[in-house]
Amino acid sequence: MARPLPPLNALKAFESAGRHLSFTKAAAELNVTPAAVSHQVKALEDLLGVPLFHRLTRALRLTDAGQAALPTFAQGFDKLLQGVEQIRAFGESEVLTISVSPSFGAMWLVPRLELFRIRHPDIEIRLDGTDRRVDLARDDADVALRYGPGGYSGVRVDRLFGQANTPVCSPALLDGEHPLRRPDDLRHHTLLHVDWKDAEASWRMWLLAAGLPDIDPTRGPRFTMESMAVQAALDGQGVALVGDMLVADELAAGRLVRPFDPSLSTPLSFSYYLLSPKDGAEPPKVAAFRDWLLEEARASGPQASETS
Repeated sequence: MARPLPPLNALKAFESAGRHLSFTKAAAELNVTPAAVSHQVKALEDLLGVPLFHRLTRALRLTDAGQAALPTFAQGFDKLLQGVEQIRAFGESEVLTISVSPSFGAMWLVPRLELFRIRHPDIEIRLDGTDRRVDLARDDADVALRYGPGGYSGVRVDRLFGQANTPVCSPALLDGEHPLRRPDDLRHHTLLHVDWKDAEASWRMWLLAAGLPDIDPTRGPRFTMESMAVQAALDGQGVALVGDMLVADELAAGRLVRPFDPSLSTPLSFSYYLLSPKDGAEPPKVAAFRDWLLEEARASGPQASETS
């Protein structure tokens, strides 16, 4: 037979008073009077047959029994709250908040979102364009799309795809006074830089790998977002060095071109990942988005879809 628990209100009163070491502060938190908290705690002590507090003149101090029990009680109430929030998530409006880096969101995700909306017209999408770290258990985001080395902890991780660094430019640069035909022609053209990129993805490393150490790898404007560098390339302002998956749609449409042999593209160690909460029941809107996104990732390239 199940063992009967003490009244929940008495347990809440003890946990709050033990955390604050004050009946008055516990009363304010629980929206009752200090006398009510004191009464609930005394009733719990009588029921259990063990004192939980030393009642001093102007203070409370936990007994050994109270100190031993308090952490477990606190964890228990945290778990109860987590369960309640998970239940509420199923009854809330079907708004899916996606935290996504601005460039990837604008250039890869947004052009495909209409396909998701057609499949799931009952789910509303909210995009939060940011690269900052998010805590999916506490923040507003339901899922996050991130570019990085992997090794994410405390979340479910689905690898979408890796990519290769490749020079891209407007088709207009293939003609003119200095037509862009081979890597050595870059000395006549503006290099467009993405400022946050590490050494692996820089023009310096690409030019060295192409056997062109005499071309200055630092000249040209710098952008803090890949999407801005890509827009400059679309406008014919120079040659951008970006991830091929990010500009896949522009390349397919012919708005951008790879001026050189694709073998000169350099694979990158970072990949794109979908991060979602790991514990508890998964809301249907998150499951629906994951299934659709992994489908799109598989359609985009051969490196997609590993889950951990």
